[in-house]
Amino acid sequence: MPELPEVEAVRRTLHRAMRGARIVGVDVRRPDLRRPFPLRFAARLTGQTVTSVDRRGKYLLASLASGEALLVHLGMSGSFQITRPRRRVLPAADPHDHVVIELSSGVVVTFNDPRRFGLMDLVRAAQLNEHQALRALGPEPLNGAFDAAVLARSCAGKRAALKVVLLDQRLVAGVGNIYASEALHYAALSPRRRASTIATPSGAPRDAAVRLVAGIKAVLRKAVERSQRRVRGDRFLVYEREGEPCPRRGCGGTIRRLTQAGRSTYFCPTCQR
Repeated sequence: MPELPEVEAVRRTLHRAMRGARIVGVDVRRPDLRRPFPLRFAARLTGQTVTSVDRRGKYLLASLASGEALLVHLGMSGSFQITRPRRRVLPAADPHDHVVIELSSGVVVTFNDPRRFGLMDLVRAAQLNEHQALRALGPEPLNGAFDAAVLARSCAGKRAALKVVLLDQRLVAGVGNIYASEALHYAALSPRRRASTIATPSGAPRDAAVRLVAGIKAVLRKAVERSQRRVRGDRFLVYEREGEPCPRRGCGGTIRRLTQAGRSTYFCPTCQR
């Protein structure tokens, strides 16, 4: 499933392609994805101007002049294709192209989702924070308001493993399995460490919380830029590198894998404490 950096890269692409354009046609090629499309979905989109495309956690939010917002989750396999056909016709049908949006600029935006775990909904912009998908989300990790004090308060008293707690979207929005492992390596913290240990008994941040917040921000920012530039090749420090030497200079350890909450965690037992 795409994590925050991949979703942010999609957001930037859609924002450039859609902002200021009017939706002149919508072809919905099936009745549902993970859930049914909202009532009059195509009609409510058609004729509307897209004012911006934003992101909340792993959700995309396209704001419309009508005061509604198109909320999208990519699910396991969802993606958008941006094309500009020579003639003003919709692309030939692909069995996995489920929603095709024509813009006044001549751009065609196609949502493709082979596994159909994606989600599309239309929500009044004023009610977005109350939507069931968004209302429980924690702070945005790349926002200045997310700092060591916020993280420490969330972890205080929690006996669960630090890696498991980081995957809780109520703690911090958008951090998934890959970048939790990467951030913990950056901060030299064991994924098995009890979450409460990064905070004092009163909930104040310890040095571990400061390092972890720095790690979360650093690995996410780097991953956003790599996703945006579509850089290929070696992307991760520890993720899916079981048995390889630890990349930390002077460490000499070997990357190991363990299972936590049903997910694979990659870490170095030598330098992550």
